[in-house]
Amino acid sequence: MGISYLKFGLGAILLVAAAGYGVARSGMIAQYVDNSRNLVIKHEPYFIDAKAQALHNKLRVADLHNDVLLWGRNISEPSEIGHSDLPRFRKGNVGVQIFTSVTKSPRGQNYSKNSHEAFDNITLLGWAQNWPSAALEKLSERALLQARRLYDLEEKHPELISVIHNKEELEATLEARANGSHVIAGILGTEGGHALDGDLKNVDRLYEGGLRMMGLQHFFDNKLGGSLHGQSKAGLTDFGKQVVRLMEQKEMIVDVAHSSPAVIEDVLTIASRPIVVSHTGVKGICDTPRNLSDEQVKQIAAKGGLIGIGFWDAAVCDISPRGVADSIEYAVSLAGIKHVALGSDFDGSVTTAFDTSEYAVLTQELLKKGFTEDQVAAVMGENTIRFLLENLPSDEREANTASLNK
Repeated sequence: MGISYLKFGLGAILLVAAAGYGVARSGMIAQYVDNSRNLVIKHEPYFIDAKAQALHNKLRVADLHNDVLLWGRNISEPSEIGHSDLPRFRKGNVGVQIFTSVTKSPRGQNYSKNSHEAFDNITLLGWAQNWPSAALEKLSERALLQARRLYDLEEKHPELISVIHNKEELEATLEARANGSHVIAGILGTEGGHALDGDLKNVDRLYEGGLRMMGLQHFFDNKLGGSLHGQSKAGLTDFGKQVVRLMEQKEMIVDVAHSSPAVIEDVLTIASRPIVVSHTGVKGICDTPRNLSDEQVKQIAAKGGLIGIGFWDAAVCDISPRGVADSIEYAVSLAGIKHVALGSDFDGSVTTAFDTSEYAVLTQELLKKGFTEDQVAAVMGENTIRFLLENLPSDEREANTASLNK
């Protein structure tokens, strides 16, 4: 989620002013904030040459981080708001998407130092969307509310979206796509472990709610440990270590995007499974506080991890398709071709130069850089698909766990 996220300014004033105007007006305010935070710079349609388009049409595009579930818009219909909806996913040939629940964001958010006690902007957004009181009061309820939005979408449009819980379901969805289906494999995650509300039991609860990936931090320190943008810069707490170990037992994927360097080091030390950085950049191309050092990239890759390159300014500095390709190329030079993926942060309150319908322009830029077709396929989706098939739980494991919990 980008730095501009919900630093409301005028938006905050409008939310407060809307308090006396009822449900319809508050819904309009939520849409206003969404429309003003998730932007695509105006541009002429990208020209995609025949070779690039032919390759893109064959790809299995997969993205590690998308926040569209936060906003409450109907993504089954085409829209000019934000970066994503099902028609645009289809046009961009997206086959696998990780959808992330955002549960807390501090007022005055910045990349350097945020307090966990700062007023939470997500509460305002939840109020504007008429969230139930439980979701306004508890972060775990917010994560589950956003997850339910994907289940609701699946129920209404099973031909377009399938919520994935295990590797067998992913394999079945990929096979269906290979046979002409347009169904998207949707996997649920969280942006930060504060969604646990400090209770280890909520790892089970979020898992049972369908979540299969969890970030440990967001823009502030939490009970698990230090954020990259928090005050302490500390490593994993004892509670954080318990959470990581329980996630590994349940075969949930650990995401260290937004985690402090000390947390990343601690996770790499205790983890027995590969980890991901779902949305980030690399300092060697874009030296901002948001991004990974060369050494971090190498360490994560050496443990079998996956690094998702984002598309917004603080991740890549140059948000043009060529600029995004530059960061991908640099990350590959450090990590190797098998450990770099897409981590768009679409609909994470960021400004980008293309949306989900325009992924072919990135395929074209990678080809221009001399990537082979197999290398393009790896970055654009195959690395993420392989990682998920290797690290999601099996349906047999889920069945055994359910039996033990009865």
